[in-house]
Amino acid sequence: MNQKRPHQQSMSEMKLRRLTEHNARLREDLDRPRVRVSEASSSLIRFTKSTRDYLVPSVWGHVDKKEDPYQPHSGGCTCLAM
Repeated sequence: MNQKRPHQQSMSEMKLRRLTEHNARLREDLDRPRVRVSEASSSLIRFTKSTRDYLVPSVWGHVDKKEDPYQPHSGGCTCLAM
């Protein structure tokens, strides 16, 4: 009478497989390299202060059209239409 029906056994195996997969994902998360928030913040601040952003002229001043990568080129359209 202690035998399980095949359906109950397969449900138990599915639960075990799900738990095993979940455990593996948690272990991967645990092994992921971490950076302290203070280090990440200072790195981000350093990057934003040293990298010129052409979309924020109020901070970086006026950008010459030749230097602006977002300015449309006046050389005409180089795309092909078929």
